[in-house]
Amino acid sequence: MPKRPYIRAEQRRFIIERARSRCEYCQTPLQYASQSFVIEHIVPLSRGGETAISNLALACGGCNAHKYTKVEAIDPVSHQIAPLYNPRMEQWHEHFGWNEDYTLVIGLTPVGRATVEALRLNRKGLVNLRRLLRLIGKHPPEEG
Repeated sequence: MPKRPYIRAEQRRFIIERARSRCEYCQTPLQYASQSFVIEHIVPLSRGGETAISNLALACGGCNAHKYTKVEAIDPVSHQIAPLYNPRMEQWHEHFGWNEDYTLVIGLTPVGRATVEALRLNRKGLVNLRRLLRLIGKHPPEEG
């Protein structure tokens, strides 16, 4: 098995800053997360992805674990295969929104719905964290 390419410290800092220190999928802030964050390959190496800034995203441990090597999933509305959200090619707010109390991520498009389901963006711990962060004025995140 080939050795994983190394991500340099300055690349890591750039990726974190570009993501505004949030998971690029569930929008959990790094500062308040209960799990470690990772730099993940949007298109996994096992599927031909490269270790290039254009293929790297900041992800919380939960989103990364659920995504694993997936690049597509079933849209629960159309029951068709849809690509997963790509934070380098798409804007979060085009595919996702929030419910009325900002605790649940709502998929607005086939891509959004498939990603919500595949990555389980409304895991119980995330919903609880969003509720608490909202109480202290730290959620929802500002669009950027």
